[in-house]
Amino acid sequence: MSLPLEGLSAIVTGAGRGLGRAEALELARLGAAVVVNDYGRPGRDGTGEADTGPAEEAAATIRAAGGRAVAHTGDVSDHQQARELVELAVAEFGKLDILVNNAGILRDRMVFSMAEDEWDSVVRVHLKGHFNTTRFASAHWRARAKSGEDGQVFGRIVNTSSEAFLAGSAGQPNYAAAKGGIVGLTTSTALALAKYGVTANVICPRARTRMTENVFAGLPGGAEGDGAGLDPLAPEHVAPLVGYLASPAAAQVNGQLFVVHGGMVAIVERPRVQRQFDTKQDAFTYDELDGLLTPYYVDRPRGETFAATEVLGLRHGRAEAGDAGDAGGAARQVAPPAP
Repeated sequence: MSLPLEGLSAIVTGAGRGLGRAEALELARLGAAVVVNDYGRPGRDGTGEADTGPAEEAAATIRAAGGRAVAHTGDVSDHQQARELVELAVAEFGKLDILVNNAGILRDRMVFSMAEDEWDSVVRVHLKGHFNTTRFASAHWRARAKSGEDGQVFGRIVNTSSEAFLAGSAGQPNYAAAKGGIVGLTTSTALALAKYGVTANVICPRARTRMTENVFAGLPGGAEGDGAGLDPLAPEHVAPLVGYLASPAAAQVNGQLFVVHGGMVAIVERPRVQRQFDTKQDAFTYDELDGLLTPYYVDRPRGETFAATEVLGLRHGRAEAGDAGDAGGAARQVAPPAP
């Protein structure tokens, strides 16, 4: 019996530790040959000397389990090094089929005290890093598609955003902005590459890793409710969704956003128009807008913004309803907030 990703090759960035490592191991378990990319700096803020160890160790783990893997220790925020990463995958495995963008850093601070470098570095690694690898992977797929008979290839992009973008994160304006930009990059890429047979989707994972050790420091590990089993914030809860989105089975899934953690996957609906106002004149005046918008917002809940804070309350269904969950998995309709 063949594996879902057998014969395919993948790049996973930031794969030396944490979430990226779990994703690389899962892709390899499903049959993919993997380029494990990690710059290897020890600080979660991107500081310290680059280290080849994390990428090499993760690649060695895949090979020890019988898989195919090679390490790449370049910086994806560097345009040329991102090019070399894609070229390495093609040179080693003959082609590239799957790109998982995960690499990132944190430099948290309130917006009124954030330094320019704290902004630039986070946007560079997250948003530019996603763009750089996508730029060269998409060019590879386009060239292959144009040289083929039907103009189609197999290509999968899985990008990494965050609930910090969806719900807002007061102490992370740089991170939230970069993660929001990644969603825009993903939806644009999904539309641009669909005709070539390439899909692009984005996940918002919640996982206990080196980057989030402070965020989740007060939350216990183990299964919810009994203190045993797999930590609900383990990266291993996220990796299977990445494996699915990278597979042929997900051919019809494109331009979508998922929240994933703790045995739960939620599909996030695109923004909807809440209310439209039309001028009764040739153009709006201040007075007309005041007469329409001011009373409308008086009746809206205080503190409500465009941020989708309800995503922070998403949990595995069994955490809400005791042990009544379907062991085989179940779909539940989540009602939108009242207008």
